[in-house]
Amino acid sequence: MPLTDLGLDELIGHRPQVSVPKDFDTFWQRTLTEARSHDQAVKAERVTAHHRLSTVEVDDVRFPGWDGEPVAAWLLRPRAADGPLPVVVTFLGYCAGRGLPTDHLLWSAAGYAHLVVDSRGQGHDTPDRGAGDGTQWAEGFMTRGIDSPDHYYYRRLMTDCVRAVDAVAELPGLDADRVVVTGGSQGGGLALAVAALAGKRVAAMLADVPYLCHFRRAAEMCGEGPYQEIARYLRWHSRHRVARTFATLDYFDGVHFAQRATAPALFSVGLMDPVCPPSTVYAAFNHYAGQDRTMTVWPFADHGGGYGSNPPVQLAWLRERGLAPKL
Repeated sequence: MPLTDLGLDELIGHRPQVSVPKDFDTFWQRTLTEARSHDQAVKAERVTAHHRLSTVEVDDVRFPGWDGEPVAAWLLRPRAADGPLPVVVTFLGYCAGRGLPTDHLLWSAAGYAHLVVDSRGQGHDTPDRGAGDGTQWAEGFMTRGIDSPDHYYYRRLMTDCVRAVDAVAELPGLDADRVVVTGGSQGGGLALAVAALAGKRVAAMLADVPYLCHFRRAAEMCGEGPYQEIARYLRWHSRHRVARTFATLDYFDGVHFAQRATAPALFSVGLMDPVCPPSTVYAAFNHYAGQDRTMTVWPFADHGGGYGSNPPVQLAWLRERGLAPKL
């Protein structure tokens, strides 16, 4: 996969000017206030035996998300762990559901509690009941409800993700003061949004090759991946919907969330990534408001970033910041 974006020297200084909606903060405050007005309890059922695991405990969790609707998650933690555990909350890539607990053993093996959050409509366990709102023509999730910020799909999904952090305080054995949000691609973009929207309840953020950043540039230059859904939508509706479409997307752009997030942050980027162009990742990174921000650069990587080389980098980075579990 060849280099198709800016060179590294240009990326390091790439800080595009972006237009933030005047009511951006009011929109999200209203959204989260509405979601938190639903007071359903968080539910967890122990299912370890079903998955035949001997060193990890597994709970099947349901917590209230958008409009109080139940969102599925797995909670994994080391068996017989001593004391409240730091917890990693993971958000998932595009069209990926939570899968099976056995798909997610890394963080519990490292001593953390691990909450794996299902993505509404993308997995099998959390339906998107708001799918009928707004735009009816939608190839995938990127254009679902795109005629209006109120109806847009990612309003619901990002709300679910913030509510996952809210749910940590209701789950026994977790340290609500040591919450790390993480994810790759779409999950990285969601982690960035949550770092902004959940504020001080997030102790650190790990965003690998994050998606959902600088939508306009991504839609104009991507040759692979779901940003193309926006381009194809506008190919058919460009005469009268371009401005309206990007006005909606402005409420969900990781560059705007980055300007509001202050938790220590570890980003990663693949310089040969055809799905999330490096310039869009750096647009968010260079706008990030937190003082403690680090970029891991994988020079010859595609959208997989560092693959198996990345977790040791993350574990070491968290340990340096006092967020490692006691082993």
